[in-house]
Amino acid sequence: MKTASPTFDYQLTEDGLTIETLLQDKWEVGKKTVHQLRMAKSIYDPTGAPADWRAPLEIGTVLRFTFPDAASTYVPEDPGALEVLWEDQHLLVAKKPAGIATHPDHSDGTGTFMNRVMCYIQHEGGKYAEHVQRLDKGTGGLIVVAKHPIAKGLLDRMMERNEVTRTYRAEVEGRLSRMRGSLKYPIGRDRHHPTRRRVSPNGQLAITHFHILERLENSTVIEAKLDTGRTHQIRVHFSHIGHPIKGDTLYGGTETEDGHYRLTAVKVSFGHPITKELLTIE
Repeated sequence: MKTASPTFDYQLTEDGLTIETLLQDKWEVGKKTVHQLRMAKSIYDPTGAPADWRAPLEIGTVLRFTFPDAASTYVPEDPGALEVLWEDQHLLVAKKPAGIATHPDHSDGTGTFMNRVMCYIQHEGGKYAEHVQRLDKGTGGLIVVAKHPIAKGLLDRMMERNEVTRTYRAEVEGRLSRMRGSLKYPIGRDRHHPTRRRVSPNGQLAITHFHILERLENSTVIEAKLDTGRTHQIRVHFSHIGHPIKGDTLYGGTETEDGHYRLTAVKVSFGHPITKELLTIE
């Protein structure tokens, strides 16, 4: 199937903006990307001609952004039951099943969430898709995917600034005593294990907020939000306080019948990087 370069249209909501002001001041696009767009003459005015970057533009002017050299390398793989919960020309939010990785370890790898997304994108006629955050293989739930390089850059910066709220639901071993709280323990690598992390005084700052949803006989269902996004953060934090996630045998949880641990990314909230619309996807 022939695929098209990532493209989107944007209608100006302010009077007198130049393209340079829009990119650098309003969207805070990186200098490298701005330079590439300028050199490639990738922005067009309503007549279809390359736009004048210095000319002040009227409110309501529609600009077309193109990215002729932008393409993702994920091997497209039948998306099967890929569940896309929200989508526009800039990004999509889809559900990753537990038990598959977010992305392959090498360019020709398959069997991951992003292979399924790439098939979906190509079916729509696109060729660019990059995940904004990742979930552990055993964690299911929502992942935000950028559909062009500007969206990717803006969303990456929003993640760094903690402007994307991620909410998780987990079932942890035992009965938590506190109804709510915050876990503030730095996380670093476990030098005795290739993939495991641990609470370490020399680790990176990690903050997890939680509250109890339900107390079961031998476990507790909690909702958690992250101020930081360290590898295995929720898993490490609750293991550290003696309540590992049910099924998470790497961190001391008891094995479940299906082999998956009970952690799901259930909600994501953020201001749309382009339209500024407040989005909450559950």
